[in-house]
Amino acid sequence: MIQYNNAIDVIRNLKAKHGNTWASISPENAARIAIQNRFKTGLDIAEYTAGIMRKDMADYDADSSQYTQSLGCWHGFVAQQKMIAIKKHHGTTNKKYLYLSGWMVAALRSELGPLPDQSMHEKTAVPKLIEEIYTFLKQADAVELNDLFRRLDAGEDVQSEIDNFETHIVPIIADIDAGFGNEEATYLLAKKMIEAGACALQIENQVSDAKQCGHQDGKVTVPHEDFIAKINALRYAFLELGIEEGIIVARTDSEGAGLTQKLPVSQEEGDLASQYMDFVEAEEVSMEDVNENDVLFKRNGKLVRPLRMPNGLYKFKENSNIDRVVLDCVTSLKNGADLLWIETPTPNVKQIAHMVNRVKEQVPNAKLVYNNSPSFNWTINFRQQAYDAMKEAGEDVSDYTRENLMDAKYDGTALSRKADEMIRTFQEDAAEHAGVFHHLITLPTYHTTALHMNDLVEGYFGDKGMLAYVDAVQRQEIRKGVSCVKHQRMAGSDLGDDHKTFFAGEKALKAGGEKNTSNQFELNEKEETIELILTK
Repeated sequence: MIQYNNAIDVIRNLKAKHGNTWASISPENAARIAIQNRFKTGLDIAEYTAGIMRKDMADYDADSSQYTQSLGCWHGFVAQQKMIAIKKHHGTTNKKYLYLSGWMVAALRSELGPLPDQSMHEKTAVPKLIEEIYTFLKQADAVELNDLFRRLDAGEDVQSEIDNFETHIVPIIADIDAGFGNEEATYLLAKKMIEAGACALQIENQVSDAKQCGHQDGKVTVPHEDFIAKINALRYAFLELGIEEGIIVARTDSEGAGLTQKLPVSQEEGDLASQYMDFVEAEEVSMEDVNENDVLFKRNGKLVRPLRMPNGLYKFKENSNIDRVVLDCVTSLKNGADLLWIETPTPNVKQIAHMVNRVKEQVPNAKLVYNNSPSFNWTINFRQQAYDAMKEAGEDVSDYTRENLMDAKYDGTALSRKADEMIRTFQEDAAEHAGVFHHLITLPTYHTTALHMNDLVEGYFGDKGMLAYVDAVQRQEIRKGVSCVKHQRMAGSDLGDDHKTFFAGEKALKAGGEKNTSNQFELNEKEETIELILTK
């Protein structure tokens, strides 16, 4: 990152070159603006964040406790407030990412209105959201740095904080679904996503025009050759744009998928197409059993007919899903993918490890991105896991009904406390035992928005009136130091005032005068500080 004083020298040299025509340009102000916008393009962001992810992957390979985390965000402001809160509460953004969920793009960002996660939303909505997120994060940088420069101007010694400022810009793992079309369409969309700032693209092995959410039924996978072509498309997009360290996350939906649309062509015995075909359900037939236009192939020296559904799709053998997952993962890693994504029916460390350990037999450094999905009922799943563990250990579980453990009457019991502890350590345990490098929650901000609106509406339109907002929102923002309580500042008002002063000098019409009601929050901050000092 360019240092403030160095930036000043650059502008001074330029000013000297251009003479009196630049007389009104202040090197200090110009350097300040430049420092406040470290990343000039989305490609700058992609290159920077790809380097972060590569380092973090190496750290994890050396020590599984060094896993990474993210939360899914559906708006730039949500992402911005997340990263501001991370810096405030944890002091650093290290090992903290962003996730862009195709599910939330479909549900919240489509011009067609709320949609299910079936690749029906406009593909351009995805790069637009990436760009929006990074615009908000860059603004968070500018606002925080502007405050530091104001303090510097007031005589405070904050030069070190400016020079060592930690940006809010972090890696984003962006969902490209099944690629939105053929491999050329995937390549073109990937370029737009990378140009917007994405350093990591997650792609799944479902049929693009029949894509389903990974937690729903009806998933149809594609042969490995088709998926490899799309992995290649992503890599070519990264390389064309100069992002040599770009990350590809290969997602397999085979665990929950029982159908395929295509039967690949085998060129020689035992090749990928042949292995894929071995999973297809088929019955032995004789020529007398064959109907006109039936599809037939040879298996183990016998003529067989694949089981075909009324819609023309082919069915996989029952209980072949785990074997297909393992083959998918190994094949993806051996053909250019960097990380894996495996969907599971429940959040169970042993289930994940069972699959990952088989992959590691062939690719020892295999690593997962794992969806800590809100589609799981975490409470019932872990209470049942706790119940089974207690029963296996010979503990008395007679006070519990396994099928009814969601009941609130079990809250606070020994079983629920055990289950909650398993939930608390799930990410740590999965990182250690199941190869999970990155833990994410796809839809947290979708659910928190709904929950918080539910709670506010209940009181505001009830007997609490305005107190519902003041008590549950604004007073909490003040007490907890939430940045956007001063929403004018967060939206860039102070930043704009300073810029206007740079541009127009004393003629600038500024918003931050005595009649700005945001000053009330400055007083509250001072009172809070005095109160804290007195109580100590």
